[in-house]
Order: sequence, then C-alpha cells, then structure tokens
Amino acid sequence: MFMSQFHATTIFAIRHQGKGAMAGDGQVTFGNAVVMKHTARKIRRLFHGKVLAGFAGAVADAFTLFEMFEGKLEEYNGNLQRAAVELAKEWRSDKVLRRLEAMLIVMDDTHLLLISGTGEVIEPDDGILAIGSGGNYALAAGRALKAYAGEHLTAKQIAEAALKVAGDICVYTNDCIIVEEL
Repeated sequence: MFMSQFHATTIFAIRHQGKGAMAGDGQVTFGNAVVMKHTARKIRRLFHGKVLAGFAGAVADAFTLFEMFEGKLEEYNGNLQRAAVELAKEWRSDKVLRRLEAMLIVMDDTHLLLISGTGEVIEPDDGILAIGSGGNYALAAGRALKAYAGEHLTAKQIAEAALKVAGDICVYTNDCIIVEEL
C-alpha cells in the first residue's frame, strides 16, 4: 500500500531465523530521467549500532528524519517502539514535518517497523518490509525466498537476493546493494 508512493530507491528488511538484515540500493535519481549517484548509503546504524534505519524518499527529508529518530532513540533509551511512535506523532502533527516526503524502516534485535508521515507505525506479521519504488518487487521476492528456501538461506542472503530482483525490474533501483545485519 505504501510501497509505490516514493521513487528512486528500494529498502528491504527481514527478520529470519533469529537475525535481522536490511538492504538498500545506491541509486539517487534526479527527477525521472537522470541518475545522479550510484553508491548512496540509504541505511544507517543508529543508537550505538543496535538499530538499523533505512529510508525511501527525498534525501534531505530522510536526513531530517534520521536525526529526529536518533534523538527519539536517545530520549527513550533505545526503546525502538516508543521512539517510532513518538517520531510518527511529531511527524504527523507538525506543519513543516508533515511535508517531508520519505518513509523509514527501522529494526533492532527484536522488532521491525515501518514509520510513515501519516502517523503509521506498522510491524509486519511475517517479519518482512519493503519501501520505495522497487519495494513491491523486493517484498514479493523476499516472501517467496523466505517461504520456499528460508531454511537454507540467511536473513542477509534473502535481503540481498530480494534487492537484486528489484534492481532487475525497477528503473529506480540499481545493483549497488548495501546489506547491514543485526
């Protein structure tokens, strides 16, 4: 439902076999026609390396959200769920922040959450989330891999493979993939 709102990236995250992994591509697109960068890092480690956060959307907006989310993590001593809810509330209620065009996926060693500017904080039932223009492709690939090859693949392997599938299909997603694990 949210996956096709924002262009120029794909972020995929999975909790699998007690581990977490998040993958993102490196493409930055200017408008709809020009690739400006191939190796951007859209995933960050936050709160002493214990939290992963990935963004889809406008880059400047995402940096603002990373900083705000990191502040909330510090304020709530690393409580991911509380920090996510507080960020979503502030994001939705502030007139300036409401205009930010980005989404975040955040995860720690136990939780995986989607945070949106409309106030949603969603934890998936199946331990998989994807956002961005290639999000639906990565989500479908990740779900298939987890269901049919999950016992033979790690979370990191599934995340990387899901991004490769998205990169083969989505023109806003490239094959410069960065994967972070928890």
